[in-house]
Amino acid sequence: MLALCAVATAVVTVTRRNPIAAALWLVAHFGTLGALYLTLNAQFIAIIQVLVYAGAIMVLVLFVIMLLNIALVEKTKHFFSIRGFFGVGAVVVLGLEICAIIISGTKQSPQSISPQAAQIGTVEYIGNQLFAHYGFPFEAISFVLLVAIIGAVMLAKKKVD
Repeated sequence: MLALCAVATAVVTVTRRNPIAAALWLVAHFGTLGALYLTLNAQFIAIIQVLVYAGAIMVLVLFVIMLLNIALVEKTKHFFSIRGFFGVGAVVVLGLEICAIIISGTKQSPQSISPQAAQIGTVEYIGNQLFAHYGFPFEAISFVLLVAIIGAVMLAKKKVD
């Protein structure tokens, strides 16, 4: 049920024309992902998912949306377009790939959970892995977010006459 809710909220997120509504549906999607993490006995990741993504990152996204003052997209008069054609084609190809994965996956035996799963999900282990082995990518993502915020401010900056 949670997987269906996650897929449904993701689809609703990308089909909204209003960016605020899309952002709020994205919050709902992050909540369902947090619930999925809980079913996998990854309580720390579930809490971080809700606090960081549904909380901090979505506040940042909403701030940028408000800062850019994005107007609602007017409905086009043309029913058929090149982008729509390629979009439908991409959805069909993706659907066929998902069906092929599901069909080929039913023949395999289910994998068991790692015996180290309880130790891997601890805060100590995650912190050790994050800062010992992934310190540079962690800082690089921070820099990318900073550049995105500066870019949004520069785009929203009004010209002074």
